[in-house]
Amino acid sequence: HPYTPGEARRGAATDAPPAGQAADPAADQGPALFRQYCTSCHGEAGRGDGPVAASLKQPPADLTRIAARAGGRFDADAVREMIDGRAPLPAHGPREMPVWGYELEARAPDAAPGRATAQAFTDRLVEYLRSIQR
Repeated sequence: HPYTPGEARRGAATDAPPAGQAADPAADQGPALFRQYCTSCHGEAGRGDGPVAASLKQPPADLTRIAARAGGRFDADAVREMIDGRAPLPAHGPREMPVWGYELEARAPDAAPGRATAQAFTDRLVEYLRSIQR
C-alpha cells in the first residue's frame, strides 16, 4: 500500500521522494499561477502586454525587467510584497493591481491554513518571476 504521513517505511534511509518524483509536488506551480492570475494584464511572456493592459490607467510593468530596473538585483521581498498587496503604491495613486494575497489565501484547500498556503503560492510566483528576468 502507499506510504502515508506518520507511517514508518521499511528500508527508507531518508525522506527523499521516490525516484522520478519532485521533492515538492507544488514546486512547478509558478508558471500555472502566473498564467491564471497575471497574464491578463502582464501578458504570456510577462512584458506588460496582456489583453486588458490597454484598458488600465497605469500600464502593467514588464515583469521580465524587474532586476534590470533595480540595477541588476532581483529583490524577492519587494516582489512578494507587490504581489500580496503589502507594498504601498502612493506615487501611482489608486492601486489597480489586485491584492493577490487575499485571492491566494481564498484558494487554500479547506484542510490547509490559508495564510501559509497563500505565502507558498506567492513564493512560487516570485521564483517564476526570478526565472524570467532578462
